[in-house]
Amino acid sequence: MIKVGIIGATGYAGAELVRLLLGHKDARIVWYGSRSYVDKKYADIYQNMFQLVDDKCLDDNMEEMAKQVDVIFTATPQGLCASLVNEDILNKTKIIDLSADFRIKDVAVYEKWYGIEHKAPGYIKEAVYGLCEVNREKVKKARLVANPGCYPTCSFLSVYPMVKEGLIDPSTLIIDAKSGTSGAGRGAKVDNLFCEVNENIKAYGVAGHRHTPEIEEQLSYAAGEPVLINFTPHLVPMQRGILVTAYASLKKDVSYEEIKEIYDRYYQEEYFVRVLDKDICPQTRWVEGSNFVDVNFKIDPRTKRIIMMGAMDNLVKGAAGQAVQNMNLMFGLDEAEGLRLAPLFP
Repeated sequence: MIKVGIIGATGYAGAELVRLLLGHKDARIVWYGSRSYVDKKYADIYQNMFQLVDDKCLDDNMEEMAKQVDVIFTATPQGLCASLVNEDILNKTKIIDLSADFRIKDVAVYEKWYGIEHKAPGYIKEAVYGLCEVNREKVKKARLVANPGCYPTCSFLSVYPMVKEGLIDPSTLIIDAKSGTSGAGRGAKVDNLFCEVNENIKAYGVAGHRHTPEIEEQLSYAAGEPVLINFTPHLVPMQRGILVTAYASLKKDVSYEEIKEIYDRYYQEEYFVRVLDKDICPQTRWVEGSNFVDVNFKIDPRTKRIIMMGAMDNLVKGAAGQAVQNMNLMFGLDEAEGLRLAPLFP
């Protein structure tokens, strides 16, 4: 039985980790870490856990936690994990960090886009970017995993086969993404109040969203050359979900059948990536509450461009579900353990 500790267990991603791990046959949560709710019963914070979780919240003492658990999930804001991790801790336990602290390999790029000093740059090179569909073998051997961001996961998986095969001009790539409000976290913010969000849609972080360099870095690895993109996220009045619509110019004339064969070939062994049938566009409603990513594409022969689409739950495959998927790989378990959840509807 894998003993699990969670720092940030009372945030949205942390609560989703709890929900998923309660159904995991090989894992048990022994430390519910939360700075804001120390000594308060977890089920008093999240009533859905009544009679399911009897534990009280503990602090975020990573050094003490490392003595008691096999893996630590840090579902925290940027900067915290890097400020706590050290060699003694990593010698005792594995860490899966859901923040951006170890996703970007260039510390200068991280500090520029996130506006904070990196407290543990020595671990950036070691950390494995935890996108299982691409780095599966590296994740299996890792002791520190950087869990990918929600927008980058959906964006990358939607366009990866086309970039990897060199069928699109990456300099023309435009990614338009939309997310539910849970992506902004549980902290109180005026912009996320009901009256601010309801009956409204808005772009934010235009030409400067901090997930941009993460997407560019991973696409650059796939393309084998530097990739610069336009990435624009939007906030929509729903709780969960991400929808990505990406556009790029094709380098040559290709048929639907040729592109479909490529997507099928890349994802036929990937349980959590579902390539949809012809003319079926991904929708967030069909992935909600699950670890699935639905992808598809449409060729526009008039403009010689391809539209690539993806939908997923930002709290599951975009955060907690992907983290559990990484944990399963790190401990030699079935990758889908605890994650075979059918999407919720309605």
